Amino acid sequence: MASKELIIDADGHILEPPDLWDKYLEPKYRDRGIHIRVGDDGFEYLEIDRKRAVLTQRGALGALGGMGRKVEESRKLREAIARGEKLPEGGFAFQPKPEDTYMKGAAYGSMNMKERLELIDKEGMQKALLYPTIGLLWEAELFDAELTSAYCRAYNRWIADFCRDSGGRLIPIAHLSLGDPAEAARELRRAVEDGCKGAFVCPFTITRIAHGDPRHDVLFAAAQDLDVPLAIHPTFEPLSWGVHHRFDGMEWASWYADLFAAQGVQHAFATLFQYGVFDRFPKLRVVVLEAQAGWIGYLLDRADAIYSGTVLGSSVKLKEKPSYYFKRQCYISADPDERTIWAMAQIVGEDKFFWATDYPHPDHPGNYLEELQGMIKGMTPSARRGVLGENVAKAYKLGE
Repeated sequence: MASKELIIDADGHILEPPDLWDKYLEPKYRDRGIHIRVGDDGFEYLEIDRKRAVLTQRGALGALGGMGRKVEESRKLREAIARGEKLPEGGFAFQPKPEDTYMKGAAYGSMNMKERLELIDKEGMQKALLYPTIGLLWEAELFDAELTSAYCRAYNRWIADFCRDSGGRLIPIAHLSLGDPAEAARELRRAVEDGCKGAFVCPFTITRIAHGDPRHDVLFAAAQDLDVPLAIHPTFEPLSWGVHHRFDGMEWASWYADLFAAQGVQHAFATLFQYGVFDRFPKLRVVVLEAQAGWIGYLLDRADAIYSGTVLGSSVKLKEKPSYYFKRQCYISADPDERTIWAMAQIVGEDKFFWATDYPHPDHPGNYLEELQGMIKGMTPSARRGVLGENVAKAYKLGE
């Protein structure tokens, strides 16, 4: 890639230090914080509000920074299966060990600001937007809105501090919960004042109120007034609310689960159109993250067709077709291994797409720069510049 091109990672991650909630959580809640404990079996586990997490599987904490690792083991596993050998319990390419801890598994630059700057320098990037890791795990297991908000505030204060001395190259993004929309709006204002350039919410709500419902308008109004984007980012979801429960007996099928992991984000995003959010807040910017991007063409075609050509469209509380609002107010992040984005950019808009590494999470490949070359191949020069960095810089006003 040409060195003069602006290259920005729209969705990188950090691994929170284990003592974050001891140091940053308000004293009132500190005894109910998030901790990494060691169980009787010798394996680490996540503790949320004094309870052992059930969604974070045994050995998973040590793999959270494992992008690109175990790929050779996975190849050997596939070959063994082809020979008729028994699939390991859990369906994974490796069996975790107690010594594979959270701290030992932390990738370079995932916990240290200077290391992260060195990494993006080496890779030719100018900036990286940063999102949490443990923050994507705990919300699905905590239904106390007050404590959820406190956890978010603690993380937001920490990530602002983590990025503060990076010269504006590491961009803190706040974590908000819709469990208490008024508190989320207050926290967004505080976090933006502290340096955060936007915020994200998870694809479910602990209240089971749809994202686009007017009861969340106080947050949309705050994001619009502050002129910062609001993103939807995938997280763990409560098991009974997820999208993976059509079939029984597929707990082992980790490939299948990850293939459809983004559907919750799509569901949440679609409610913003159903409830007419974009007419109520015409300057609100919404970003779809880590849910791939190739599906956006289908979704907008189908959304417009139902809106204009069927009686079902009368239930949509928008004056214009959904695609009109997407092109006016929305953005979507693509994985580097997607090969349809050059075509989508021509149809949906060159200024609508970002790219992201997901570094250092193990559910995405580590050769993202190589894959990125394939994604931008065939793009017009303006589309290429946009997806590499100009679009995210504009959406998040990173030059201001």
